[in-house]
Amino acid sequence: MALVPATENMPSGSAARPADVVVSALGKTIEIVTTDAEGRLVLADAIAYAINSGYTRIVDVATLTGAASVALGNAASPIMGNDDQLIAQVIQAGESFGERFWQLPLFSDYKEQITSSVADLLNSGGRPAGTITAGYFLKEFAGDTPWVHLDIAATARTDKESGYTVKGHTGFAVRTLVKLVTNLSDSPLRLNT
Repeated sequence: MALVPATENMPSGSAARPADVVVSALGKTIEIVTTDAEGRLVLADAIAYAINSGYTRIVDVATLTGAASVALGNAASPIMGNDDQLIAQVIQAGESFGERFWQLPLFSDYKEQITSSVADLLNSGGRPAGTITAGYFLKEFAGDTPWVHLDIAATARTDKESGYTVKGHTGFAVRTLVKLVTNLSDSPLRLNT
């Protein structure tokens, strides 16, 4: 199953404001500390929806943080998750097509950055380790379900052609996901690498 949780950061009379507390689909409360971290809110609800629908493995892909480009530039995308086997399978699938991922840690120390005094979580951990704290935020919704997060903010677009990637939007991670699904499938369908 593929879900497309989409949001747009647009001002309106009903827009979230700093200090608002919202309730996620799982019932966790989230204090809004920055209105520029709206994507992770709908992504958290999509993860909850997938789990509640009975799916046993989740891979999410998002242009989640500008901090991803600070960490790795545009040569690779950060990958994080709670299941080392699934992380390895995603990395291997990406290697088939030159889509590179680099694993970032989700040490429990990072939870302190997203801990709120008035809610279960903050929607942002601030600038330090911004990509990691965004991943840790999502981890709080995945629970024990094997889950992987791919932050493609720095690789989703390019200013130059390279191999089969044209200038503009790259479709980064699409090939990886197709390869992953075929690798995990019982179907005889296999992609040429």
